[in-house]
Amino acid sequence: MVYVLEAVPNFSEGRDQELVEALAQAGRSVPGVTLLDYSADVDHNRSVFSLLGEPASLIKALLAMTGLAIEAIDMNQHQGEHPRMGALDVCPFVPLSQGQMDLACRTARVLAERLAGDFDLPVMLYGEAASRPSHRRVADIRRGEYEGLEEKLAGPDWPVDYGPQAPHPSAGMAAVGARPAMVAFNVNLATQRLEIAQAIAKKVRGSSGGLPACQALGMRLADRDLVQVSMNILDLDSLPLYRILEMVRMEAARYGVPVLETELIGLAPAQALYDAASYYLQLAGFDPKDQVLEEKLRQGLIN
Repeated sequence: MVYVLEAVPNFSEGRDQELVEALAQAGRSVPGVTLLDYSADVDHNRSVFSLLGEPASLIKALLAMTGLAIEAIDMNQHQGEHPRMGALDVCPFVPLSQGQMDLACRTARVLAERLAGDFDLPVMLYGEAASRPSHRRVADIRRGEYEGLEEKLAGPDWPVDYGPQAPHPSAGMAAVGARPAMVAFNVNLATQRLEIAQAIAKKVRGSSGGLPACQALGMRLADRDLVQVSMNILDLDSLPLYRILEMVRMEAARYGVPVLETELIGLAPAQALYDAASYYLQLAGFDPKDQVLEEKLRQGLIN
């Protein structure tokens, strides 16, 4: 049996397109690895890649990509809207079949050990692979960002899982983990007022008493003269995309601000898009398996 995982490395570079393309090439050039998607954001100064493959091939690709990133990215000079702590900031492994979360956790531990050994990089495990409860949420690990990392690691509360108990001098620290599939979903608002995006993010995110399956931050997109509510949706069954969009729209209306557009970063399950289409088109009894042409083609029911 072939065991396939998705890896979603996030690198702290979204402005140097040559480097982003070199990272993509390093990932796709490893036999057995498929580069499903990648994107870079200038304001976030961050790039996100989605790789598919069996564990050993994914680890080889991720080590090659991280080597390039560490050579090219100096976190002492890095600036961007998205919270970050390292050149390779985070890398989750996502099981694509039921019963493979343990495989994802084992693969995360192998990668973390190799990153520490090959690059002298401190690594913490998070999510389902976390070695202690305080490390489960990557937002907690990242709190203080790169600028506060040296002080954080010098204290007793944040022992690294692999590598030195101190930041890499230019690459900071990485978090490697395992988690279920999630969706990165952004809502752009037609205003330059950052305080509005931040207030809405506080209303919707679970840690502030909002929606338990939502992580959210308000950010300024200086390149476009607008602001954004940037979100991770952790459970699409309990929080479909249309519901979070309507909540953001409702909160924005209090300030007289319209939603300009939304963004998907990386990949999303087809069902999430079907659910949104069904909601907004008010489709009665909609069944994608019976009513979407491509689904019929996939089933081999149309010649």
